Amino acid sequence: MIVSPPALRRKRLTLPADRPLIYAIGDVHGCQDALLALEARIRADAAEHPGQPPLILYLGDYVDRGPASSAVIEHLARGNHADGIERIALCGNHDDTFLKFISDPEQHRRWLDVGGDATLRSYGLELADYLGRTDALRLLAQDMRARIPAHHVAFLEHLPVAALSGRRLFVHAGIRPGLPLWQQEDHDMLWIREPFLSEGPGLPLIVIHGHTAGAEPVFGKDRICIDTTCYASGRLTALKVTPEGASLL
Repeated sequence: MIVSPPALRRKRLTLPADRPLIYAIGDVHGCQDALLALEARIRADAAEHPGQPPLILYLGDYVDRGPASSAVIEHLARGNHADGIERIALCGNHDDTFLKFISDPEQHRRWLDVGGDATLRSYGLELADYLGRTDALRLLAQDMRARIPAHHVAFLEHLPVAALSGRRLFVHAGIRPGLPLWQQEDHDMLWIREPFLSEGPGLPLIVIHGHTAGAEPVFGKDRICIDTTCYASGRLTALKVTPEGASLL
C-alpha cells in the first residue's frame, strides 16, 4: 500500500443554507457499538420527518482510545448505506495525526501517547511487540502500511475540515475568534480550545463542535460542544439541527 503525504489544506464544504434536517455526531473514538446504536435512533427520528432528507454530519475523531477504530472507519468509508441517509465525515485532530504517523512516524510519534495503541490493536497490531526493538518506529509503520486497507487511508486523506450551512458551522474543535472563515487555519479547526471556548466564534455564526470532552454537552456563547467522552462514558451524543433550532437527540 502506498501512502501519500497528507494534504496541506483540507476542504471546507458549503452546504445549502436551508438544509432542513441535520444530525451532528460528536467524537466517536473507536466506539462502534455506540455509533451504530445512535444511528438507529437517528433513523427512527428522521422517519418522523417525511419529505425532509436527513444528513448525518460526523465531527471527527473516529480513531484512538476506544476498542474498534478500524471498524468505525470501515463503516464510515463505505459509500452506500442501506438506509439511504446522506453522510459527511469531518476530520478530527486524532484522525489527522493518525494519518501523519502512518506517513512519518518519527515526526508524529506523539500519536502513540494519545490512544494510538488502541487503534493499532484494532488492526491486529500490539505496540508492546515493538518496544525496545531497534528501529521500532520504522518497523511499526511498515507493518501498519501492510495491515491498514488502502481505502481507510484514502478516507482519512480526503476528510474535509469544516462544513458551513447558512449560519451554522460544523467543525471538530472550533475556530480562531473573529477571524474570517477563509483565513482560518486547519490546525485551529482541528485543535483549538482557548480562546474559542471562552469567547465563542466572534463571527455571526453558531459553531457546532466536539474535541473538548465533558460529561454533558455544552451550550456556550454561539457554540455547542457535543463531545461526551464516549470511550470512557459510553455516551455518544447527537445534535438535531433544523431551521427552527437545535436539540439533543
